[in-house]
Amino acid sequence: MRVLLVDDSRAQRAFLRRMLTGLGYDVVEAEDGERGLTQLQAAGPFDLALVDWNMPVMSGIDFVRHAKAEPANAAMKVVMVTSETGTDRMTEALAAGADEYIMKPFAPDVLAQKLGLIGLDLA
Repeated sequence: MRVLLVDDSRAQRAFLRRMLTGLGYDVVEAEDGERGLTQLQAAGPFDLALVDWNMPVMSGIDFVRHAKAEPANAAMKVVMVTSETGTDRMTEALAAGADEYIMKPFAPDVLAQKLGLIGLDLA
């Protein structure tokens, strides 16, 4: 599985990268939404994007809107991984094209559960 991590936190990207590469997944990183879109064009397609909401340059929600507007990314699953906890934010993310929503901080088993809900498996 090919995964795109879009998060301005180097620590969060490292945490997710270790988890996913340890399971044999190919992981590409981007530190903001604009660079995430660049990675989609240069290295896509991806099976999954894990996207933070609050980032400089381009927010995660704007990344999701742009990415999901492109037919080439239609099959890519998107999980927002964010500290935004409001139900209005969750609703907005799902309406923009996200498939699931994880609130930080979270344990690895939460990611596994959410991916299972959208038809992906970490194991």
